[in-house]
Amino acid sequence: MAAASAASRPLVTVQSLEGDMATDATPTVQLPDVMKASIRPDIVSFVHSYISKNSRQPYAVSKRAGDQTSAESCGTGRAVSRIPCVPGGGTHRAGQGAFGNMCRGGRMFAPTKFWRRWHRKINVTMKRYAVVSAIAASAIPSLVTARGHRIESVSEMPLVVSDSVESVEKTSAAMNRRS
Repeated sequence: MAAASAASRPLVTVQSLEGDMATDATPTVQLPDVMKASIRPDIVSFVHSYISKNSRQPYAVSKRAGDQTSAESCGTGRAVSRIPCVPGGGTHRAGQGAFGNMCRGGRMFAPTKFWRRWHRKINVTMKRYAVVSAIAASAIPSLVTARGHRIESVSEMPLVVSDSVESVEKTSAAMNRRS
């Protein structure tokens, strides 16, 4: 897959709040280079899947599960399966197959072990590349919309706001004051 380059504008308008003491001219800032980086969704998904594996807890079945019976095979020549059968009588369990993974109450095929390799190491350079690629993708409106975000009312992407936004304490006030 070829690396897609972000088609971004070199300048971005700084959005100010209504009633802000800003000048009449709308200020613009230069778009940082991280927003112009190439977009690699394959690396982003790879790094995400590997990092998500690092929060798993080991699990396994008991070592003795399915092997705690004194069943023995009857051997060949009796026109029955060679799977071991539980000995005895007087109970439904007597005569039933045991041990095999196809038997009720038997052990599973390839029992899970707790020493499986649960965690994954990821190259630091690859992690950094994935972060840069994800940030660059957030500057493209079509990709943001494809993720399900509703950005119809946003004037341009990426949205840059002035420092006066930090003084707003309530979301309702921010929604009322936006220009």
